[in-house]
Amino acid sequence: MVFRSLKERSDLKEIGRTGEKVSAIGLGTWDIRDYSKAEEALIYAVELGLNLIDTAEMYDAGRAEELVGQVARRVGKDRVFITTKLLPDHFKSRDDAIKAARASLRRLGLEIVDLILIHWPLRYLPIEFQVKNLEAIAEAGLTRYIGVSNFTVKELKAALESTKKHSIVVNQVKYSVLDREVEKELLPFCVSEGITVQAYTPLERGLVAKNQTLAEIGRKYNRTPVQVALNYLILHERVVAIPKTEKKPRVKEFKEAMGWRLRPEDVAVLKGL
Repeated sequence: MVFRSLKERSDLKEIGRTGEKVSAIGLGTWDIRDYSKAEEALIYAVELGLNLIDTAEMYDAGRAEELVGQVARRVGKDRVFITTKLLPDHFKSRDDAIKAARASLRRLGLEIVDLILIHWPLRYLPIEFQVKNLEAIAEAGLTRYIGVSNFTVKELKAALESTKKHSIVVNQVKYSVLDREVEKELLPFCVSEGITVQAYTPLERGLVAKNQTLAEIGRKYNRTPVQVALNYLILHERVVAIPKTEKKPRVKEFKEAMGWRLRPEDVAVLKGL
């Protein structure tokens, strides 16, 4: 049972059931401190084949979206898959949702983005209402795909039942080797429904680099604790990791977390952390 999802051997992961695939490891853009270094790191990531970049309108009041747009212009939009997230308050109405999406597109410098997510669900507004307004963004031709973030199984079920023409292809949630709560119910449900899980904070803000168990396992593969932590995530079916960095050497480290897989006995140890 522990090894049910160890069949995932590819370093390309499908977005929902769209047939479109992205790198198993992408890059996040939360809490950027040096935009110049971050831009070069993101470009380097795309050059190495890490072609997924995640951002959000709330990241530095839209400045992170502007950065991602600049990166897309430098590398060529066809080389990068961009996910952005809109604040939940926008989904109170169709017009507000479309207006917010257009504002994000202006910052990104795009006519259409690959994927837009509801950043988290509004607890006091029915999920079906929020999803209807999310779907309106796709109907307006502003995003290719739609998805959600921080949705529980119950909320995700409601979201799936609320779509008319477009599918929920992603649920972005906190997930790391040190925080495996999603493995209990959410991940199995997403796998069964063909929903891709984008794992944010996969490095626990640096904590995984200091973990002795990860270091010990890493020595067996000549890999770093960070690479072990990322490999643990991407060996699971339908899981994409989106760590954040502004350093090119760290990007290379992320890249080298792919191309191999932890052995079942080491996965068992990590499951027991």
